[in-house]
Amino acid sequence: MSWFTSFPQIDDGYLRDLKRVIDEGFRNFTRSYGDMIEGFFSPLQSVLIWSERLLTNAPWPIVLLIVAALAWGASRSLRVVIGSVLTLVLIGMFGMWDDTMKTVSMILAATLLSIAIGLPLGILMARSERVQSVLNPILDVMQTMPSFVYLIPVVMLLGIGRVPGLIAVVIYALPPMIRLTNLGIRQVDREVLEAADAFGSSAWQKLVKAELPLALPTIMAGINQTIMMALAMVVIASMIGVQGLGQPVLRAISNQYFTLGLFNGFAIVGIAILFDRVSQAWGKRLQKHREASHG
Repeated sequence: MSWFTSFPQIDDGYLRDLKRVIDEGFRNFTRSYGDMIEGFFSPLQSVLIWSERLLTNAPWPIVLLIVAALAWGASRSLRVVIGSVLTLVLIGMFGMWDDTMKTVSMILAATLLSIAIGLPLGILMARSERVQSVLNPILDVMQTMPSFVYLIPVVMLLGIGRVPGLIAVVIYALPPMIRLTNLGIRQVDREVLEAADAFGSSAWQKLVKAELPLALPTIMAGINQTIMMALAMVVIASMIGVQGLGQPVLRAISNQYFTLGLFNGFAIVGIAILFDRVSQAWGKRLQKHREASHG
C-alpha cells in the first residue's frame, strides 16, 4: 500500500539529470551572453549613479523645499506638506538621511522604468485579447513568485550591484502598473469611444484625449501600488548590493540589532506613507481638473 501513502514522483536519477541540464544550460547562456546583457544595461548603471549622487550631495534644505513644493503641488493641503517635511526631518535627525536618499533614488528609477514599460503593455492588453491572454499568465507568475527567487537569475547574469537590484525591483513592482492600466482603459464608457469615433478621431487621438484621461484614476492607483511594491522590495534587494535603508535592516537581522532594524524599518514606512499620500492626492487633483474642464 506504499503507493497509496507516498505520492508517485519522477525517478530521482532522471530528476537530478534534468536539474543538471537546466543549470548547465543557464550557465552556458550566462557565459555566452552575460557581457552583452551587462553592456545593454550599462546606461541604467550611469543613471542610477547620477541620481544617487544628485540626491545624496544635494543640500538638505533644498531637498526639503523641493519635497514641500511637490507635496503642495500635488495635494494643495498643508497637512500633507507638513507631514512630508516632518517625516524627512525625523529621518535626518536619526542619522538615516543618506540611506534614505539612496533608497528614494532607487524607488524613483524603478517607478519611472515600470511606468515606461507597464503603460504601453497595459494599453496593448486593453487593445488585444490575444496579448492579454499571453501576458496574464506571465503577470500571474511575476506576482506569485517568491521575491527571493527573482534574485537568482539576475545575480547569475549581472552579478551584484545597483542594476541587478533595480531589475529585481522592477520585475516585482511592474505587474500592478500593467494590470491597472489595462483595467482602466477597458472600463472607459463605450459611449464616449463611440462619440470619439463619430467625430472622426484617430486611434491615437482617442487614446490620448479620451481613454487615458478617463482611465487616469485607475492608472494612478497602479503607479501608487508600483511604488509601494518597490519599497517592499528594498530590503530584499539589499541582499545583492542595493544600498539604502535595506542594508541596515539586513544587518540588524543578521546581528540581532533590534533598534537599528526598528529605526530603519520606520524610515521605510515613513517614505512609503509620503509617496502614498502625495501620489494619491495628485491622482485626485488630476481627476478633479479633468472633470472641471469637461463639466
